[in-house]
Amino acid sequence: MASHRKVPLSPDKTDFNFEDARYKPQESFDEPQLEFDEESLNIGNRMEELHFEDDSDDFLEPGELDLDDDFEAELGSAAMVNPGEMTESEFHDIAKYGVIELAAGDDACGRKVVVFSACKLPPHDIIDHKKLLGYLKHTLDQYVENDYTLVYFHYGLSKRNKPSYNWLLQAYKEFDRKYKKNMKALYIVHPTTFIKVLWNILRPFLSAKFGKKIMYVNYLHELGSHVNLHQLNIPEAVKDHDVFLLAKHQPDIHPTSIITAPLDTQQFGVSLEFIKHQNKGQVIPRVVTDCINYIETIGLETEGIFRRSVIVTKVRLVQAVFNEGKHVNFELYGGVHVAAVILKTFLREMPEPIMTFELHDYTVRIPGLDEAEQISETKRILSEELPRDNYIVLKKIISFLVRVNEKQSVNKMSIKNLAIVFGPNISWGQGQLSLTTVSQVNNFAELLIRHYEELFVV
Repeated sequence: MASHRKVPLSPDKTDFNFEDARYKPQESFDEPQLEFDEESLNIGNRMEELHFEDDSDDFLEPGELDLDDDFEAELGSAAMVNPGEMTESEFHDIAKYGVIELAAGDDACGRKVVVFSACKLPPHDIIDHKKLLGYLKHTLDQYVENDYTLVYFHYGLSKRNKPSYNWLLQAYKEFDRKYKKNMKALYIVHPTTFIKVLWNILRPFLSAKFGKKIMYVNYLHELGSHVNLHQLNIPEAVKDHDVFLLAKHQPDIHPTSIITAPLDTQQFGVSLEFIKHQNKGQVIPRVVTDCINYIETIGLETEGIFRRSVIVTKVRLVQAVFNEGKHVNFELYGGVHVAAVILKTFLREMPEPIMTFELHDYTVRIPGLDEAEQISETKRILSEELPRDNYIVLKKIISFLVRVNEKQSVNKMSIKNLAIVFGPNISWGQGQLSLTTVSQVNNFAELLIRHYEELFVV
């Protein structure tokens, strides 16, 4: 492989630039007080109500636990907060804090990323934790049918805003098999010693398979190898805490991001303009053409084409081959699902979404219009506002999705399913997507697929 030279992070990545972060004295970054009262961690006799079901055959038999609090008093019965019966607007009092958000893009394996930020959790006398659990389930219900990743920013959890220990146990019980099976990774960012102790106490009550999905991430740059940091709206308090931890524990590591200069044959992480210039005027990137051609040739009848993730090492290997300008034999790397993830990865790693940052507000607003206005306004922005090269590539992709949908009786990829997969990968703003916004982006993607013949007329 050709050698790379180091260059500063490009200007379009400045949303995650630690240069502006200021070193804070240690007293400004005291670790939160113990997140859970020690007296709630006593071992005792009431274990029968904590017998959790899981999808694993290697479930570990629980020990015994003494619970001072009553689950029903703490959380109420499941019937009190049924997320399936509630709409987004009914969770507004919880959603406004942004505790739970969706990342603008997938992780390195092609999975949706749900983010929980403890520092955004208000004091426990302000927020209804019963409803918080319902909102968390309501959020995950939109994605649990596909593989997904959960990122938990632990910094900022204190005695003022912590849920009870019993709440955690009840939450695990409430999240049944459908939530746990497709959650492929849980990243706990900036874990404290107490969290690690708590996990060791909880370990006997959880399944071994679930435990293997949990990974501690001590610094944000470590998280960056799994999730695109530039598509996470990382709270400023978390960024500052990360700078402090690096200065304290790893002073030789500079927090400013460094990337390598692109190869002349680069396909990922570069603009369409760069690819076109290097490819002698060819607008549609070769990685897009190759992925689509391969799937159309042998994979249109593959069930759940875009709904399964791929091992990250395979993704990186295929990216490296494409970036070197070489032909990829997808059969050697896993076939159809690899090609599907690579196509999503290409879109996700573009410096700017194919619908552009400037037009993101349109993609959010258009689904709120009546159907005739949706079509006319979308046709207008596609033909008049979207850059021509972006239009050509987008048309290629949407045309392909139409053909995928034609086989939905076999591949189970309905227009709605395709929109959920591709919506956040063709349009995103600066930072994370609110759940309301991602729903509107998905609706816009659904509009593009459903009315392809009317919208892409040139």
